[in-house]
Amino acid sequence: MTTDWMAGGKCKEVAPDVFFPNDGMGVLVAQRICAECPVSEACLEYALEHHIDHGVWGGASERERRRILRRRRLSHAVATT
Repeated sequence: MTTDWMAGGKCKEVAPDVFFPNDGMGVLVAQRICAECPVSEACLEYALEHHIDHGVWGGASERERRRILRRRRLSHAVATT
């Protein structure tokens, strides 16, 4: 996956620490920015593909990304049986 999409991210308009919050309210702030971002889907897929553990990527927190990966693994396991 290329990173060309990063140039179009809304995250370039705010300080990077916004996307590495230390509380739930900070996560919500980052997610609001991501919700209006034209590259949020590519951003999320990048984080999932590269197993990025920290920060909000594509509108998903660390916990949400773990859930997405778990669901995908389960779906894949069901589809291959």
